[in-house]
Amino acid sequence: MSGRERISFVSNELEQTTGTEPERLESAPLAYENAAFLDSPDGRWLRILAEYSEPMARFRRERIQDTVVFFGSARFRALDVANNELELLDNTYAAKRAPQDEQPANEEELESGETTELKRNRAEAAVEMARYYEDARKLARMVTEWAKGLPGRRHRFVVTSGGGPGIMEAANRGAWEAGGKTIGLNIKLPFEQYPNPYITPALNFNFHYFFMRKYWFAYLAKALVVFPGGFGTLDEMFELLTLDQTHKLAKKITIIVYGSSYWKKVINMDMLVEKGAISPKDLDLFQFADTPEDAFRILKEGLTKYHLEGIAADQAGAGPIPDTPAPSAEELLGPGIARTR
Repeated sequence: MSGRERISFVSNELEQTTGTEPERLESAPLAYENAAFLDSPDGRWLRILAEYSEPMARFRRERIQDTVVFFGSARFRALDVANNELELLDNTYAAKRAPQDEQPANEEELESGETTELKRNRAEAAVEMARYYEDARKLARMVTEWAKGLPGRRHRFVVTSGGGPGIMEAANRGAWEAGGKTIGLNIKLPFEQYPNPYITPALNFNFHYFFMRKYWFAYLAKALVVFPGGFGTLDEMFELLTLDQTHKLAKKITIIVYGSSYWKKVINMDMLVEKGAISPKDLDLFQFADTPEDAFRILKEGLTKYHLEGIAADQAGAGPIPDTPAPSAEELLGPGIARTR
């Protein structure tokens, strides 16, 4: 049997077996629209690259030059800050509230004495966190009002947070109240969550990878303010302290640890020096502050000394920052490449 006859025989046999012609295939998805591939292990490097490239494009478009980062607890949500009314969330960044038996005792429960020691301690903590909330809000407002008056063609020292509730909300809120742009670098977690409403919409980010989020915290930051918090706050604070300690940052960063009474109970830095775990000079990497005014003074001095001296005179005639988005790299640099369809 010849080759052609053999092919014809096989084709006829298939038709007899199936009884129908194959159905028309749908067009395959484009590689960059193939969700199954992008969400697979093979697409991981593209996802990582996207969490670098997309924020960079937005920061350029929104004319962001650098930031002041606020860290702090995301487990308390403000109900009525003026009356120290906060509720405890089930987890960091979570939208769901913690169980009732873990919530701070209210005024009626405290007066009647019908409460647990845990709820009584949480009530005291709520009063303390409400004060830190207001302090973060005030400090962010002070920083933003000052930064808005600086000359230049891009926004300087933009208040940035992790985008969640608690201290992060307070920071974004203070900057928003001052009329400035403010950034939220949120992280996608396996439970319901929402960004706080005070973030500038064009600067509202959501990351899958913690390490890419940390990169953006560190990359643009010229200063860091660490308010009381838990594991996440400790992690982020020591990450930046280690980068500064090991001279991996190609800039001078001002680090403020806010709330000395809280932090000196949580971390014994002097013990680290005594045991030789860190050098005595490492204690100079940060400064304590206990009032918004003191923290603002430290920030202003550090930012001016390391990032403004010699620049203000050069940009004195630069005019206000344009309200329009900055042109893209293609618009700015060319070439005039025709779009494909």
